[in-house]
Amino acid sequence: MRSVSVRRRLRRGACAGAVGVLVLTGLGSGSAFADDEPQTDNLWIQAPYDQSVTVAPADGTAMYRTLKLGLYHDNDNFTVTDGHLTVDVSGLAGVAEVAWPDNCTPNGAGTVAVCDTGDVPTRYSAEVQLQVRAVAGAAVGAQGTIEYSAEATGGPDGTLTASEGNETPVTVRTGPDLGIEAQQDRAGVPVGTDITVPFAVTNTGNETAHGFTVQLYATYGLDVVTRYPQCTYTEPDATGTYMPMTHATCAFDTDIAPGATVELPAPLQLTVNDHALFERFDYDIEPVDGVTDLDSSDNGRAWNIDADNTADFAAHGTEVSGAAGDTVTAAIRFTNDGPAWVANAGSGDPVATVDFYLPEGTTATSMPSTCHGARSAGDDSTVPHYACDLPIWAGPGADVSFPFRLRIDRVVPDATGHVIVHAHADRPAAFDPNSANNTAEVIVNPTA
Repeated sequence: MRSVSVRRRLRRGACAGAVGVLVLTGLGSGSAFADDEPQTDNLWIQAPYDQSVTVAPADGTAMYRTLKLGLYHDNDNFTVTDGHLTVDVSGLAGVAEVAWPDNCTPNGAGTVAVCDTGDVPTRYSAEVQLQVRAVAGAAVGAQGTIEYSAEATGGPDGTLTASEGNETPVTVRTGPDLGIEAQQDRAGVPVGTDITVPFAVTNTGNETAHGFTVQLYATYGLDVVTRYPQCTYTEPDATGTYMPMTHATCAFDTDIAPGATVELPAPLQLTVNDHALFERFDYDIEPVDGVTDLDSSDNGRAWNIDADNTADFAAHGTEVSGAAGDTVTAAIRFTNDGPAWVANAGSGDPVATVDFYLPEGTTATSMPSTCHGARSAGDDSTVPHYACDLPIWAGPGADVSFPFRLRIDRVVPDATGHVIVHAHADRPAAFDPNSANNTAEVIVNPTA
């Protein structure tokens, strides 16, 4: 089952960058699908790996808790519609009960329902939200299972069916459950804008949380203005190996009773600075003293803030000379002339690929480890083509060299190769208005 919690997404993205994920090589050269290349698609069920319900009090009923479900598919070249998610809760007997939402039609026994999810997106959204609670008499530790299946209209064969084996264990537990609301992503934010982060912590568990910890991660284009005495801060290092960001670790001793909501001691303020572009603010909370949170899926959030700014990616070639049989070094280069940095904090993909088409009469005998042979649709098969991957971020002023050792097999006056920069941003946008310098030439044995 393809089920990924918010916390795991954070760890794979910007937070992962903080602990050393930087350069990912061999991730593709930006080549497009060939027209005759067969394409595939898959339907996936997004469901929690685990769902907690709080034990029912001796003199009453347990609180309902929300279980969020959805469908998504892989290939946005296909339109997928008429999604139907079948939910089987018969495995909850004696443990928990559900209240079905309006888009689900249960059978007569109320144990199996078909839920209409409509059009199926390529990114997960919670189209189905079940309400689940422990039944009276179910003891702490009791566990049942919800099973799922799904199908939709579309894809290469006209119908998509999710793989089998999708399920969510539901366990009766007791304890606090801290959560923070997701925020709507923002785009087109002017440089210099001050932003207040909505940060309210709610306890939907059945026990008081006696304090909580907070982890904050702000990418390089966001200045963290508010500084709390309960936090320690690590500042971004734009000259270092890892992706630059501000990191804060905080501990607050505020009690949060069941059903209560608290805020930070003062509003959390950010400023969109002059090198901002595709920014991300991640925040994560936990109860203190090693207390286990009942449901960690809403403990961490990632907020995308896109600035109204530009960056200038540029390709740089070179000129070299030599006789037949000589081996020369041709160092192609990439620069980001700013003013913005560019980072793929979410996917971890290279921020750009530099394609190098060799000059006539030459052979590449060595190259950097971040470069590899490549083929793109429409390539001339007689021209050797290599692709070099950048790290996942490029700061303003970045200057990356890719030295190729070229053997001159035969002398061709003014033999010309081509260097082309292809940007790969997580959120496509025309951030580079100067496309004229995205290409450059490598000339072997220039005559002028």
